[in-house]
Amino acid sequence: MLFHFLSGALTLGFLIAGLFFLRFWKRTRDGLFVAFALAFWLLGLTQALLALSNIPVEERSWLYLLRLAAFALILVSIWLKNRRG
Repeated sequence: MLFHFLSGALTLGFLIAGLFFLRFWKRTRDGLFVAFALAFWLLGLTQALLALSNIPVEERSWLYLLRLAAFALILVSIWLKNRRG
């Protein structure tokens, strides 16, 4: 039961972080903030799906690919931001 509670809290934290980055994007119109918002929402989705499913080993499931996509999105957006400058 504690696992589900902490997973919900972590999911909510990821979703709120995504909303903060979306607010920063509205202020600056910088695409980096949109990428960070999407990445945090993907991480929140991963955490929610992990809590709702009965996957014993997270590293061996398809959910790991969603987490990998979130981090790849962050890395690519940082690379593109630095490349333009």
